[in-house]
Amino acid sequence: MTEPIGFYYGADRLESLARFEMVVLQAGFYSPGELAWLRSRGVRPLGYLTLSEDPGPQAPWHRQERNPDWGGAYVHVGDPRWAAHVIGQARRAMEAGFAGLFLDTLNLEYTYPEDLPHLLTLIAAIREEARPDYLLANRGFALLPRLAELVDGVLFESFSARWTDKEHYAPWPDDVLETHASIAEKLLQLDVDVYALDYADSRELAEFAHRRAREFGLLCFVSDRALSRI
Repeated sequence: MTEPIGFYYGADRLESLARFEMVVLQAGFYSPGELAWLRSRGVRPLGYLTLSEDPGPQAPWHRQERNPDWGGAYVHVGDPRWAAHVIGQARRAMEAGFAGLFLDTLNLEYTYPEDLPHLLTLIAAIREEARPDYLLANRGFALLPRLAELVDGVLFESFSARWTDKEHYAPWPDDVLETHASIAEKLLQLDVDVYALDYADSRELAEFAHRRAREFGLLCFVSDRALSRI
Protein backbone atom coordinates (compact mmCIF):
# COMPACT_ATOMS: atom_id res chain seq x y z
CA MET A 1 0.00 0.00 0.00
CA THR A 2 1.45 3.36 -1.03
CA GLU A 3 1.62 6.34 1.30
CA PRO A 4 1.35 9.95 0.05
CA ILE A 5 4.52 11.43 1.58
CA GLY A 6 7.57 10.46 3.60
CA PHE A 7 10.65 12.15 5.07
CA TYR A 8 13.90 10.30 5.57
CA TYR A 9 17.27 11.95 6.24
CA GLY A 10 19.30 8.74 6.22
CA ALA A 11 20.84 6.71 3.40
CA ASP A 12 19.84 3.46 1.66
CA ARG A 13 16.44 1.92 2.55
CA LEU A 14 15.36 2.07 -1.09
CA GLU A 15 12.83 -0.75 -0.75
CA SER A 16 11.17 1.05 2.16
CA LEU A 17 11.18 4.37 0.29
CA ALA A 18 9.44 2.78 -2.70
CA ARG A 19 6.13 2.70 -0.82
CA PHE A 20 5.78 6.49 -0.93
CA GLU A 21 4.33 8.60 -3.71
CA MET A 22 6.69 11.45 -2.74
CA VAL A 23 9.66 11.38 -0.36
CA VAL A 24 12.00 14.10 0.92
CA LEU A 25 15.67 13.07 1.05
CA GLN A 26 19.05 14.61 1.78
CA ALA A 27 20.31 15.47 -1.69
CA GLY A 28 23.84 14.12 -1.25
CA PHE A 29 22.83 10.72 0.13
CA TYR A 30 21.47 9.17 -3.07
CA SER A 31 23.14 8.46 -6.39
CA PRO A 32 21.54 9.17 -9.78
CA GLY A 33 21.05 5.43 -10.17
CA GLU A 34 19.19 5.15 -6.88
CA LEU A 35 17.00 8.14 -7.72
CA ALA A 36 16.24 6.64 -11.12
CA TRP A 37 15.29 3.36 -9.40
CA LEU A 38 12.85 5.22 -7.14
CA ARG A 39 11.34 7.16 -10.01
CA SER A 40 10.91 3.99 -12.05
CA ARG A 41 8.68 2.73 -9.24
CA GLY A 42 6.49 5.81 -9.28
CA VAL A 43 8.19 7.64 -6.41
CA ARG A 44 8.74 11.39 -6.67
CA PRO A 45 11.99 12.14 -4.74
CA LEU A 46 12.49 15.70 -3.47
CA GLY A 47 15.93 16.99 -2.47
CA TYR A 48 16.34 18.95 0.75
CA LEU A 49 17.40 22.59 0.30
CA THR A 50 17.92 25.16 3.07
CA LEU A 51 17.30 28.78 2.05
CA SER A 52 18.24 30.90 5.08
CA GLU A 53 20.79 28.82 6.98
CA ASP A 54 24.10 27.37 5.85
CA PRO A 55 25.56 24.25 7.53
CA GLY A 56 28.74 24.54 5.46
CA PRO A 57 32.12 26.15 6.19
CA GLN A 58 32.59 29.86 6.84
CA ALA A 59 31.41 31.93 3.88
CA PRO A 60 31.02 35.65 3.08
CA TRP A 61 27.21 35.45 3.15
CA HIS A 62 27.12 34.25 6.78
CA ARG A 63 25.79 36.27 9.67
CA GLN A 64 27.57 35.97 13.01
CA GLU A 65 24.59 34.22 14.63
CA ARG A 66 23.91 30.50 14.34
CA ASN A 67 20.81 28.37 14.78
CA PRO A 68 21.00 27.20 18.42
CA ASP A 69 19.26 23.90 17.62
CA TRP A 70 21.12 22.69 14.53
CA GLY A 71 24.26 24.85 14.45
CA GLY A 72 23.98 26.21 10.91
CA ALA A 73 24.93 29.83 10.27
CA TYR A 74 22.16 32.29 9.49
CA VAL A 75 22.78 33.99 6.15
CA HIS A 76 22.10 37.28 4.40
CA VAL A 77 19.45 35.90 2.05
CA GLY A 78 19.75 38.88 -0.29
CA ASP A 79 23.49 38.35 -0.86
CA PRO A 80 23.85 37.44 -4.55
CA ARG A 81 26.64 35.01 -3.67
CA TRP A 82 24.26 33.07 -1.42
CA ALA A 83 21.62 33.06 -4.15
CA ALA A 84 24.15 31.68 -6.64
CA HIS A 85 25.22 29.03 -4.13
CA VAL A 86 21.65 27.86 -3.46
CA ILE A 87 20.63 27.90 -7.12
CA GLY A 88 23.74 25.85 -7.91
CA GLN A 89 22.70 23.28 -5.31
CA ALA A 90 19.19 23.20 -6.76
CA ARG A 91 20.48 22.67 -10.29
CA ARG A 92 22.79 19.84 -9.20
CA ALA A 93 19.94 18.13 -7.37
CA MET A 94 17.79 18.25 -10.48
CA GLU A 95 20.65 17.04 -12.68
CA ALA A 96 21.16 14.10 -10.29
CA GLY A 97 17.61 12.95 -10.88
CA PHE A 98 15.45 14.50 -8.19
CA ALA A 99 11.91 15.31 -9.28
CA GLY A 100 11.76 18.44 -7.15
CA LEU A 101 12.96 20.25 -4.06
CA PHE A 102 11.96 20.65 -0.43
CA LEU A 103 12.54 24.26 0.68
CA ASP A 104 13.40 24.58 4.37
CA THR A 105 14.22 27.37 6.87
CA LEU A 106 11.59 29.79 5.57
CA ASN A 107 10.45 31.21 8.93
CA LEU A 108 12.47 34.41 8.79
CA GLU A 109 9.70 36.41 10.44
CA TYR A 110 11.13 35.15 13.75
CA THR A 111 14.76 36.06 13.04
CA TYR A 112 15.36 38.48 10.13
CA PRO A 113 11.98 39.66 8.80
CA GLU A 114 13.70 42.22 6.59
CA ASP A 115 14.91 39.29 4.46
CA LEU A 116 11.43 37.97 3.64
CA PRO A 117 11.24 39.80 0.27
CA HIS A 118 14.68 38.39 -0.64
CA LEU A 119 13.45 34.92 0.24
CA LEU A 120 10.55 35.21 -2.21
CA THR A 121 12.96 36.40 -4.89
CA LEU A 122 15.22 33.41 -4.21
CA ILE A 123 12.34 30.92 -4.43
CA ALA A 124 11.24 32.45 -7.74
CA ALA A 125 14.80 32.16 -9.06
CA ILE A 126 14.99 28.50 -8.03
CA ARG A 127 11.74 27.80 -9.84
CA GLU A 128 12.92 29.53 -13.02
CA GLU A 129 16.55 28.41 -13.14
CA ALA A 130 16.52 24.88 -11.67
CA ARG A 131 13.11 24.02 -13.17
CA PRO A 132 11.93 21.50 -10.56
CA ASP A 133 8.79 19.55 -11.36
CA TYR A 134 7.60 20.05 -7.77
CA LEU A 135 8.44 22.56 -5.03
CA LEU A 136 7.39 21.83 -1.45
CA ALA A 137 7.78 24.68 1.06
CA ASN A 138 8.17 24.06 4.78
CA ARG A 139 5.82 26.47 6.56
CA GLY A 140 6.78 29.97 5.32
CA PHE A 141 3.42 31.34 6.43
CA ALA A 142 4.68 34.94 6.52
CA LEU A 143 5.35 34.62 2.77
CA LEU A 144 1.72 33.88 1.93
CA PRO A 145 -0.16 34.40 -0.31
CA ARG A 146 2.74 35.08 -2.71
CA LEU A 147 4.46 31.83 -1.70
CA ALA A 148 1.48 29.83 -2.97
CA GLU A 149 2.07 31.26 -6.44
CA LEU A 150 5.64 29.93 -6.49
CA VAL A 151 5.35 26.43 -5.01
CA ASP A 152 3.22 23.34 -5.53
CA GLY A 153 2.78 22.31 -1.91
CA VAL A 154 3.16 23.58 1.65
CA LEU A 155 4.24 21.43 4.58
CA PHE A 156 2.89 22.25 8.03
CA GLU A 157 5.74 20.99 10.20
CA SER A 158 4.76 20.20 13.80
CA PHE A 159 1.07 20.65 13.07
CA SER A 160 -0.11 18.65 16.09
CA ALA A 161 2.91 17.26 17.93
CA ARG A 162 6.46 18.42 18.48
CA TRP A 163 9.82 17.94 20.12
CA THR A 164 9.84 20.08 23.26
CA ASP A 165 12.56 22.11 24.98
CA LYS A 166 12.58 19.44 27.67
CA GLU A 167 13.74 16.91 25.08
CA HIS A 168 10.63 14.82 24.76
CA TYR A 169 7.68 14.55 22.38
CA ALA A 170 4.27 16.00 23.20
CA PRO A 171 1.13 17.45 21.63
CA TRP A 172 0.92 21.22 21.39
CA PRO A 173 -1.12 23.02 24.08
CA ASP A 174 -4.73 23.72 23.16
CA ASP A 175 -4.17 27.39 22.33
CA VAL A 176 -1.41 26.51 19.86
CA LEU A 177 -3.53 23.76 18.32
CA GLU A 178 -6.28 26.33 17.75
CA THR A 179 -3.84 28.73 16.08
CA HIS A 180 -2.52 25.94 13.87
CA ALA A 181 -6.08 24.99 12.95
CA SER A 182 -6.81 28.51 11.72
CA ILE A 183 -3.60 28.53 9.65
CA ALA A 184 -4.47 25.15 8.13
CA GLU A 185 -7.91 26.40 7.14
CA LYS A 186 -6.31 29.33 5.31
CA LEU A 187 -3.79 27.04 3.58
CA LEU A 188 -6.57 24.81 2.34
CA GLN A 189 -8.14 27.77 0.56
CA LEU A 190 -5.00 28.21 -1.57
CA ASP A 191 -4.18 26.37 -4.78
CA VAL A 192 -1.47 24.17 -3.23
CA ASP A 193 -1.17 20.67 -1.79
CA VAL A 194 -1.03 20.76 2.01
CA TYR A 195 0.84 18.21 4.13
CA ALA A 196 1.57 17.76 7.83
CA LEU A 197 4.76 16.48 9.47
CA ASP A 198 4.61 15.61 13.15
CA TYR A 199 7.06 14.18 15.68
CA ALA A 200 6.17 11.39 18.09
CA ASP A 201 7.74 8.57 20.08
CA SER A 202 4.61 6.64 21.00
CA ARG A 203 1.77 5.01 19.13
CA GLU A 204 -0.76 7.14 21.01
CA LEU A 205 0.87 10.43 20.03
CA ALA A 206 1.34 9.30 16.42
CA GLU A 207 -2.32 8.27 16.20
CA PHE A 208 -3.35 11.65 17.62
CA ALA A 209 -1.31 13.43 14.93
CA HIS A 210 -2.72 11.30 12.11
CA ARG A 211 -6.28 11.65 13.37
CA ARG A 212 -6.06 15.42 13.71
CA ALA A 213 -4.48 15.81 10.27
CA ARG A 214 -7.34 13.81 8.73
CA GLU A 215 -9.86 16.11 10.41
CA PHE A 216 -8.37 19.02 8.45
CA GLY A 217 -7.82 17.12 5.22
CA LEU A 218 -4.02 17.13 5.54
CA LEU A 219 -1.83 14.24 4.38
CA CYS A 220 0.39 13.41 7.36
CA PHE A 221 3.74 11.73 8.08
CA VAL A 222 5.02 11.08 11.62
CA SER A 223 8.65 10.44 12.53
CA ASP A 224 11.32 11.18 15.11
CA ARG A 225 13.06 14.55 15.42
CA ALA A 226 16.02 13.48 13.24
CA LEU A 227 13.74 12.01 10.54
CA SER A 228 15.65 8.76 10.80
CA ARG A 229 12.58 6.50 10.96
CA ILE A 230 10.88 5.20 7.84
